[in-house]
Amino acid sequence: MRHCSVQVRGLLTREELDRYNALIDVGHFLESQTRYDLVYTVQKEVDILILPAIERLKEKSRQRDRDTEAYLAQKAEANRDDRFDDEDDE
Repeated sequence: MRHCSVQVRGLLTREELDRYNALIDVGHFLESQTRYDLVYTVQKEVDILILPAIERLKEKSRQRDRDTEAYLAQKAEANRDDRFDDEDDE
């Protein structure tokens, strides 16, 4: 069984995390019984289960990019204002 990343697991809701843990336990049991045909199905369910958390992670990243862009634009504007103030003093 393949686990999802810690970042994705951290964004799972309590209900999703409980289901994720249960599916991982089932998958490990099936692997110990060498029932790889069934493990494949369980892994697919895990992959579907974590999709909303992956989208939440992507949205957090996009928001961080927007915040960085706004910060850099604000900083550039402040630098421009400082240059105009310096030119006025001369």
